[in-house]
Amino acid sequence: MKVIDAAHLDVAEFLRPGDRIVIGQACGEPTTLLEGLIAGAGAIEGVSAFIATSFSGLLTPEATQGVSMSSMGAIGALRSLTAAGRLEVIPCHVGRVGPLIEAGIIGCDVAFVQVSPPDAQGDYSFGLISDYVRAAVERARVVVAEVNDRVPWTYGWTLRASEIDYAVTVSRDPVQVRPARITEIDSAIAKYAAAYIEDGSVLQTGVGAVPDAMLRLLHDRRDLGVHSGMIGDGLVDLAEAGVLTNARKRIDPGVSITGALIGTDRLYAFAHRNKGIRMCATSYTHDASVLAQLDRLVTLNSALEVDLTGQVNAEQTGAAYLGGTGGQVDFVRAGACSPGGHSVIVLPSTAKKGTVSRITAALSGPVTTARSDVDVIVTEYGAAELRGRTLAERTRRLVAIAHPDFREDLERVAHTIQQRGF
Repeated sequence: MKVIDAAHLDVAEFLRPGDRIVIGQACGEPTTLLEGLIAGAGAIEGVSAFIATSFSGLLTPEATQGVSMSSMGAIGALRSLTAAGRLEVIPCHVGRVGPLIEAGIIGCDVAFVQVSPPDAQGDYSFGLISDYVRAAVERARVVVAEVNDRVPWTYGWTLRASEIDYAVTVSRDPVQVRPARITEIDSAIAKYAAAYIEDGSVLQTGVGAVPDAMLRLLHDRRDLGVHSGMIGDGLVDLAEAGVLTNARKRIDPGVSITGALIGTDRLYAFAHRNKGIRMCATSYTHDASVLAQLDRLVTLNSALEVDLTGQVNAEQTGAAYLGGTGGQVDFVRAGACSPGGHSVIVLPSTAKKGTVSRITAALSGPVTTARSDVDVIVTEYGAAELRGRTLAERTRRLVAIAHPDFREDLERVAHTIQQRGF
């Protein structure tokens, strides 16, 4: 392992022409390595990079001119790349990113990862991200680790010193994603969604205003658990209130399972050497056989739009690519099948300042989640329970939770479906 001070980082030392780089994502972004890549990749021909999400703000269209970028979606700051035609999108579930790297389908010659300083045994923690980074390390010709003394030590996957080719030492705040502002609409949606969470439920949520608003409503529950692809600051409140205990889980009792910490210093301090949190690869967090062992699993995911039969689009509206497949399908299926559980898809009833209905006659983009998998759809006007319902009944329930300004037009389309039965 060669140790490099950040001030002397030169990516030309380990990058070759045509190299394919896999980068740790979200709050696990190795920002010093990204800055080095931006500064030096233009001089190295044919370099490409894959990152699943980005919140650092470093990967702008201008900054990435020397790198061909790809991702599983346009989450976070990656939206600016898709808007500029600078991002190649690979449609895949987040749980499949690791296996695609292992198989060489997503190429990985060089792995850029962020880790904490080593422990007494000399092992480094992946800290804030543990989803596909292990797969990248095992596949890469060169492993470059940004060793950041401000990254928390978390339990789960570790990195041995012998696996690191270049260690870049830094001391800087890791990427943070601050809680979103909660609106009245967010609060209304959260109230309907929270009704599906009972004592002993196991939660899967994303981060954002609706999940944060919903978590605030759960302080009267008991023995909640977590098995989620990501967790945010809102889970800290539940843990400190004694609500989050994981006591009733059939697997991993007493432990919150996740693959990503997406939040602020408050979450990172809480997670540091906390044996009640275990960071896992997506091969565990999103695996169907694992999720099948969780009773009362309630999953919360978002959508851009839902059509009158229950098809969900969480990726694209017209020419704008705004989201991604993520882990939605894995958790929708798991929540709907869990004994005592539910899968809840949440979205505001309108977009573009109330001029467009998100409950639609036809989707304007791809089907992310099939109508055959959908359980509950929630807007600020209520919850539509669709599992096991006929197409005709689905149209009635979805029109009822659409914005009143659009119900008349939707009812005309719904009437045709109701008349023919499909």
